Amino acid sequence: MSIEDKIREIEEEISTTKYNKATQHHIGKLKAKLAQLREEAFKRASSGGGGVGFGLKKHGDATVVLVGFPSVGKSTLLNQLTNAESPVAAYDFTTLEVIPGMMDYKNISVQMLDLPGIITGASIGKGRGREVLSIARNADLVLILLEVTKPQQIERILKELYDVGVRLDQRRPRVSVKKNDRGGVHVMSTVPLRRINELTITSILNAYSIHNADVTVQQDITEDQMIDVVSGNRAYIPSLVIVNKADLVKPEQLVELRRQLKRDFTAISAANGRNLDAVREGIFQKLDLMKVYLKKQGAKADFEEPLVVRRHSTIEDVGRNLHSSFLDKFLYAKVWGKSAKYAGQRKGLDHVLEDGDVVSIIKER
Repeated sequence: MSIEDKIREIEEEISTTKYNKATQHHIGKLKAKLAQLREEAFKRASSGGGGVGFGLKKHGDATVVLVGFPSVGKSTLLNQLTNAESPVAAYDFTTLEVIPGMMDYKNISVQMLDLPGIITGASIGKGRGREVLSIARNADLVLILLEVTKPQQIERILKELYDVGVRLDQRRPRVSVKKNDRGGVHVMSTVPLRRINELTITSILNAYSIHNADVTVQQDITEDQMIDVVSGNRAYIPSLVIVNKADLVKPEQLVELRRQLKRDFTAISAANGRNLDAVREGIFQKLDLMKVYLKKQGAKADFEEPLVVRRHSTIEDVGRNLHSSFLDKFLYAKVWGKSAKYAGQRKGLDHVLEDGDVVSIIKER
């Protein structure tokens, strides 16, 4: 039996099993197995080689991927926002490889990637889908582009992204799992657990061959979130929804579309350049970036070339942006700015920085 057949078999069992307290742990175990199979299928397909255009490196201060079905207007939008030259035509699959472009806005340099159009079944390998979606997993923002007359495509896109481990507009669950050599599974919760119980948590851990662990839960989670924690490879990424070809419908139809989608979106016409400034500003706001200035020990701070990082980044995040050696030999950091109580305050790796802070990282010699 193929992996795809096993996936469909488990999906069918989950859908036909009545959900209640008695079956919760069994469904949790099935979902854990399903997640493992999807990850295995994803890795198998991704290991086959990316082909031309799929081995892109990150450039700029952040990376945004354009995701959508074929012929929705991604190439046109990319060309309007950046200096890219993505081929544009009125038929499907014009973009056969990833096309990069750079958007400069408010002194922030954003790499934008036009991905080949997603099709139904992308997450199980159709149309080089896994290669496309693997790039989305490493983005700082997912821009979902819909055609105004086909809003239902968003549900398919969201499912394909979810099935390859992309968690849009979610935060990483506040759950820690410390593996032990013996003693079984012990669950400690700081909040009432209404959507999951200890037996289900234990079943999920067992499905991943974890039989001895201390689990600390700091929020009311679902079995899906628990599986995400144990998997440890989920990508938590913000998203922005853009509806293209808005000039083809009346304003009242856009109001109705907003009600149908149950989410906010920016209505544009990429071909006519309508409302593109709102897209640029939306990208800037969603990325939620800030600037940190670096200072070498004994020297002045470099205010010419700031390090651009996500808001709420820690000193550890800054170190990883610079080079892994900064963390290997890290002693402490000195911080000047809003996040410090006084100039040059000593801080550790977990210190959260604020916009405009100056940081000096002190390493072992």
